Amino acid sequence: MRSNGSVPALIFIVILAVGGIFAFALHAAGQDYAAFLIFGLTLFVAVVASSATRVADQWSKAVVLRLGKFRALRGPGLFFIIPLIDTIPYWIDTRVLTSSFKAEKTLTKDTVPVDVDAVLFWKIFDPQKAALAVADYQSAIGWASQTALRDVIGKTMLSDMLEGRDKISAVLQTIIDARTQPWGISVQSVEVKDVLIPASLEDAMSMQAQAERERQARVILGESELQVALSFGEAAKTYANNPVALHLRAMNMLYEGLKQNSTIVIVPSSAIETMQLGGLTGLTALTMGIGQDKALAATNNQPQMNTPLPVTLPNGAAPDGHI
Repeated sequence: MRSNGSVPALIFIVILAVGGIFAFALHAAGQDYAAFLIFGLTLFVAVVASSATRVADQWSKAVVLRLGKFRALRGPGLFFIIPLIDTIPYWIDTRVLTSSFKAEKTLTKDTVPVDVDAVLFWKIFDPQKAALAVADYQSAIGWASQTALRDVIGKTMLSDMLEGRDKISAVLQTIIDARTQPWGISVQSVEVKDVLIPASLEDAMSMQAQAERERQARVILGESELQVALSFGEAAKTYANNPVALHLRAMNMLYEGLKQNSTIVIVPSSAIETMQLGGLTGLTALTMGIGQDKALAATNNQPQMNTPLPVTLPNGAAPDGHI
């Protein structure tokens, strides 16, 4: 970082302008030697004053060395140093900074090469340590982050890496923060941006996911069949203990079939006798009911298809010829 140079420049210009005006006045009075001396002295004072004046921004800290030894941290705001004796080798930014780092073609615990991109958020909490304990803290934190990322990848399974990025980020933050604390740097957070795997492995994982979905679908279908079978078993027990309910159900199924389907329904005579429809009277009543439905539909201008009557056959007999 650089310091704010507007104030030193302004001081230089003001001092030089005042001295120049005074020297010009002496020159006009015929005192050329005095004018030259005043102008030279003014120039020297302007250079020294501007060199001694420094301004640090609100987020900056200046590391001041006096004859090569650490003197103090200055800033933010206006401060002064001794020219040629005091030097400022570093301007430390105390805001939260970001660094991007990556690990390319790094093998996971199950020997899968991956490329991982991550972002590090860090802050200098001790500018003195950051300036004196490490030569280049920005490069140092970059290398520390990259090596920590490679170590974590080598100890993690691919599935855990794809599913648990938050966990990996927390582990990275702990490792990097432990390495940078002696440098006066605190790690705020680590975010894993992307995990890239080979294209062939992506296809294999896609096929595996599809097979898993099919397996789950078959399991759900089997469970549904089991539930249906249990329901039919309960219904069978109910009908076995209540023959009247079974007869009513059979009559309803027969009626719905004759009403909706344009087909010939062949019903054994034993079923008709069991439902007490074996006589001509029962068939006639059923036919009359269907005929009334047809008449009602005709009055409403709705075309109806011919609905056949049930054909009663003796027990075990099969139809021969056309009915």
